[in-house]
Amino acid sequence: MSAIFYPRFERHAHGEGLKARSTHYCPGCGHGLVHKYLASAIDELGIQDRTVAISPVGCAVFLHYYLDVGHTQAAHGRAPAVALGQKLANPDAIVISYQGDGDLASIGLAEILQAAQMGVPLTVVFVNNAVYGMTGGQMAPTTLVGQTTATTPFGRGRLEGAPLKMAELIAHLDGPVYVERVALYDAKQRVRARKAIKKAVRLQLEGRGFALVEILAECPVHLHLTPREAQAWVRDRMVPVFPLGVKKDVTSPPWELPRPTFEPSAVAAALGATTQAVTRHCRAFPRHLFGSEIAIKVAGAGGDGAQTAALLLARAAINEGFDATHIPSYGPESRGGTSYADVRIAEVEVLSPACPRPHVLVAFNAPSLAKFGPDVVPGGLVVYDRSVVARPPRLDPSVRLVGVDGAETAIALGQPLIKNIVALGALQAASGLFPVETFQAVIAQMLEEKPALVAVNQAAFAWGVRSERPAS
Repeated sequence: MSAIFYPRFERHAHGEGLKARSTHYCPGCGHGLVHKYLASAIDELGIQDRTVAISPVGCAVFLHYYLDVGHTQAAHGRAPAVALGQKLANPDAIVISYQGDGDLASIGLAEILQAAQMGVPLTVVFVNNAVYGMTGGQMAPTTLVGQTTATTPFGRGRLEGAPLKMAELIAHLDGPVYVERVALYDAKQRVRARKAIKKAVRLQLEGRGFALVEILAECPVHLHLTPREAQAWVRDRMVPVFPLGVKKDVTSPPWELPRPTFEPSAVAAALGATTQAVTRHCRAFPRHLFGSEIAIKVAGAGGDGAQTAALLLARAAINEGFDATHIPSYGPESRGGTSYADVRIAEVEVLSPACPRPHVLVAFNAPSLAKFGPDVVPGGLVVYDRSVVARPPRLDPSVRLVGVDGAETAIALGQPLIKNIVALGALQAASGLFPVETFQAVIAQMLEEKPALVAVNQAAFAWGVRSERPAS
């Protein structure tokens, strides 16, 4: 089992001295024991090189410092969804979702129920200590009636509802094959916990289905008890509310999960993309602008075409052989206010798709310019529609402001919706991001099924190229 744990823990002091041999958990915390039993199961089943542990937000978020297996960190509550993705992408992997009560039973309630009902072979280790441990001791979905927490200083009452019994809830679903609740408060219960965790992992190894082990664990810090007193509290207070034992254990034929393919032509076909070679017009990546990676934010009101313009930029970059990402953000403003998209273009590989500090901003309305203009980096570029923005805000003096009559031009061409294409023409003229031919080609590509619109969109782009001029 020692091989499953890293020889040194680098959570504190860079893995030097005594702290290289101790976890970050508080004295008496149940997570340490659960880690031990999970490592034991992985070791005894011989699956170290196949195991992927999913740890979301919570006390166990630093699981990756201790267990020498594959790891993915998920957003709060999203571990089951991430686990499903891992399992379906690699059916041979043994995927273990390690979650606390606040994470699994509150933020992630929808995810755990849907994953369990699907029944795909996964293992969920659910540590229930009846409180939000990491974030300050707030009431959790499993907090007991009468239990005081940071958010229930007078005790959980009728208004806060009764605690959720997750093991029973999940056991009633059709998907799971094995659900058991165990505890850690004495040697006998620890033996049972160890066996339950191993069984839940083994069932996945055999391809039998979804298995969940709920573990009643101690949190002495937020209970304001000593470790020994916390063990007695779990035994005397928690167990009557959360009875121990097997809640579901059924025989199921092994799953035959479909094998995914990552062959380029198959993926392209599934996405409706083309595998035909695209003519490239760039001689090199446009390093003259902002180096080897360019962050572009495109923003406007719903219907302004911000998302389409962003997608066109990303596809243009990909056609030229560069890496690109497009992250849309619709939000409640999709029909008014500001809807935006982030585009990252990299010479080699995009490492982070978000653009909190864009090099380039294309803004189709005043709220978008006011909201994102101040975020543009010094020396950056802002292209805005002066047809609807009469007076641009004051920005960093080094930021270049370029106005274009997007809306007016589009109306003059008889197609009011193509003002976004006019703006892209102005962007090309102002920056030289890609050659004109690159944009004209991707416009034709994106309108392949609407050939009647190609000419007017290419005309709008050309008009934008000609009409670009600095803001006065």
